[in-house]
Amino acid sequence: MFKLYNHAYSTCSQKVRLVLAEKQIEWDDVQISFKDNEHYAPWYLKLNPNGVVPTLQHDDTVVVDSSVIMEYLDEVVPEPAMSPKAAADRARMRAWLRYFEEVATPAVRFPSFNQTFLRHFQALEKEAFEDAVASRPLRRRFIEKMGQQGFTDKDLMVAYENIELTTGRMEKALAQQDWLVNGPRPSLADCCVAPLLDRMEDLGHAYLWDDKPALKAWLARFRLRESWGKTFYRGARLSELDLYQDLRERSRKLEDLVVC
Repeated sequence: MFKLYNHAYSTCSQKVRLVLAEKQIEWDDVQISFKDNEHYAPWYLKLNPNGVVPTLQHDDTVVVDSSVIMEYLDEVVPEPAMSPKAAADRARMRAWLRYFEEVATPAVRFPSFNQTFLRHFQALEKEAFEDAVASRPLRRRFIEKMGQQGFTDKDLMVAYENIELTTGRMEKALAQQDWLVNGPRPSLADCCVAPLLDRMEDLGHAYLWDDKPALKAWLARFRLRESWGKTFYRGARLSELDLYQDLRERSRKLEDLVVC
């Protein structure tokens, strides 16, 4: 029995949902309400002390951290395999995973919060904002850095540059093969980064890879797979929520930041 505590538009949840769908694993979908701060509820913190999603419960085993969950699923349900058989190829896949975790994932977090979640913090009184920061087991300093005015232009510029570095590295690999790790299907590495690029496109920043045809073909190829539709259902993108209808209009583009 697999149970995934997750949220529809959480990119970390999406990458695990992609793996579950690719491997055709049956699982219970437990949606955690961000609006109700359910991820900070005592019962949830017992499962995941970081207070973030997703969390996987497999019988009596609880697994946290989205990339760890992906690798766990590929080990306990070995077919169809989403990791290469050869040790050297698995090492290359894990290098992709570490790179995405250290470079792309934090980068996407900046525009995501600045364009969408910031407004919730702006509506708080100063004391309530300080309480909201203090209540976070993880990324407390990230919210503190954002403050109630949003991230600086320099913060955003660095984030966009890191996305460009990521897509540039991906373009070189994808010019030679259909997937980041050569094989007949997406690997864990593909599933790790795809939701991040989908989020950046949703926020209005797909211009960052306008000059990368192999990457654009990879993204289009991924979107044709059955796993994509199962993962990105209605409500899985911020722009599909009524609250965020003006996402693209409020995006700060890299070229605008450079001019400033």
